[in-house]
Amino acid sequence: MTRVFGEVAAIYDEARQGYPDEALGAVTAFHGGRPASVADVGAGTGKATELLLRLGVPVTAVEPDPRMAAVLTKKFPQVEVANAAFEEWTPPPGGVGLLACATAWHWMDERSRERLARAALLPRGTLAIFHNSHGYAVPRQQDTVDAILQAIDPTPSIDDRQVDWARVGIERSGLFTDVEVHQWHRFPVLSKEQYLRLLSTFSNFRNHSARDQRAAVTNLGAAIDGWGGAVEMDILTVLVLARAA
Repeated sequence: MTRVFGEVAAIYDEARQGYPDEALGAVTAFHGGRPASVADVGAGTGKATELLLRLGVPVTAVEPDPRMAAVLTKKFPQVEVANAAFEEWTPPPGGVGLLACATAWHWMDERSRERLARAALLPRGTLAIFHNSHGYAVPRQQDTVDAILQAIDPTPSIDDRQVDWARVGIERSGLFTDVEVHQWHRFPVLSKEQYLRLLSTFSNFRNHSARDQRAAVTNLGAAIDGWGGAVEMDILTVLVLARAA
């Protein structure tokens, strides 16, 4: 599943939301200024890399899918790209000042991700785990979308977990201190075409047969038409920050 998004890398880059400016301010304040270097693990097409580059320090993007990495490289040629899984990546000697992971922490090995993150960081370095949770500002739209998607996949998605789920593993590991959680809401309005392109990048949609996908698209398209052709999203960005012990 860590490579499923490469099949739609260009659509993913176009359709997925980035991260709010406030997140960068929270990272910088927590770290106590700009880190000396940054690693963006599970970087995808660079949705968080774009934000992290504004720190003005060297950024290494770690991404296992070459198709996703190719989009990132085209957008940000100044970024060093390591085409590897986080679990297989060798951090620079001494570690990095900031290790970030954006909407990919749940794809990392649960048995080792905190340990690997701590090993990749300088002493007192910062771990920053971002994720965007896709909700809906209008309750009836939320209920309808949930029903249509659950018809093809009743398995709870990442968006169904408690919003700060990453905090639990970080605190339990005993490898980090000073854990903080920040949240921001954004409310973009998407046209039917924009929403269906976004849907095509969700793993709980892509992991199903073409027949199931067509059924979901047909039913969602009809529902959106009934809402006047638009979906009112509620994108919740959650940022978990922690300091290497």
